[in-house]
Amino acid sequence: MGTYAIVNDRGRRFTARPGEEVWIDYRADLAKGATITFDQVELLSTDGGIKVGTPTVSGAKVVAEVKGETRGKKITVFKYRRRKSSRRKHGSRAFYTCVAIQKIG
Repeated sequence: MGTYAIVNDRGRRFTARPGEEVWIDYRADLAKGATITFDQVELLSTDGGIKVGTPTVSGAKVVAEVKGETRGKKITVFKYRRRKSSRRKHGSRAFYTCVAIQKIG
């Protein structure tokens, strides 16, 4: 199955595997090429077994490198009230920070 970790970053969870790129919520304080460490690891799976945190695994951390910023797919929000001549169409694209997972330990 390989090594992976489930990481909590400011209330959002994502699965981290070494060598993969992950989109996290936009962080303005991170520059391209910077290193970020995620300390809130909720589950750690290695060849030795699985460790589940209560609530986090003590001593576990995930190190990643910032690749840059990107924007997600456009979503369309359409509000409509029948028989009222009321409609509203609104589009939105969220900003994300792309990070490459380097090491899980």
